[in-house]
Amino acid sequence: MKTIYPEQYKHIVFFTGAGMSAESGVPTYRGHGGIWSRYRWEEYACQEAFDADPDKVLKFHELRRAAVLACKPHAGHSAIAALEKKHQRITVVTQNIDGMHQRAGNRKVIELHGSLWRLRCPYDGVSEDIGEKYKSYKCEKCGNWLRPDIIWFGDSLDQGVMNEAIAAIRHCDLFVSIGTSGVVYPAAGFPRFAKENNARCIEINPEANEMSLLYDEAIRNTAEKALTEIFR
Repeated sequence: MKTIYPEQYKHIVFFTGAGMSAESGVPTYRGHGGIWSRYRWEEYACQEAFDADPDKVLKFHELRRAAVLACKPHAGHSAIAALEKKHQRITVVTQNIDGMHQRAGNRKVIELHGSLWRLRCPYDGVSEDIGEKYKSYKCEKCGNWLRPDIIWFGDSLDQGVMNEAIAAIRHCDLFVSIGTSGVVYPAAGFPRFAKENNARCIEINPEANEMSLLYDEAIRNTAEKALTEIFR
């Protein structure tokens, strides 16, 4: 693997998916052994389920929070965070909701699917809540149930968050996709947006996928090994 010198680039975007977190031991949602092979998302991860039994849904997400807190960012997360400290012009766009990038030290993180560490009141907005257990299931101001600030099945992506991500990608000159197939839109369009700015596009993924042809280079290795070797 060739060494990449970040100082040669004006703005680097890292786009990360489930594979990045899986290397830290975070359980994935889909695939063999994933969360939805053991639980029905219809009971835990959609607005209808929350409306029917918010207490049940919030307790399920507390289990998820505990499982994530038991995991730690790996050396690949740390490599990206170290680059941000040195290089500054780093943006992480992630499909993950576990906050691993922030725990590693990144500050500029755009979370496409929300966060396990935030709750949303229908009237009083979003608040941060970090810990295994939620501080409260209901809003202190209005008494309404607080919903995890996560994109569930049937939800639309937040357009403001998407616009922020696309703007960052369109202005980058190095785009690195890690641990995601990116085959579903809008994520499938990300390497194309980067190409609009003639960005160098690199894919880090142990296996090829149908989007791999869009990249200039492919590194068939784990995120941890690849990131620690190419960014020095």
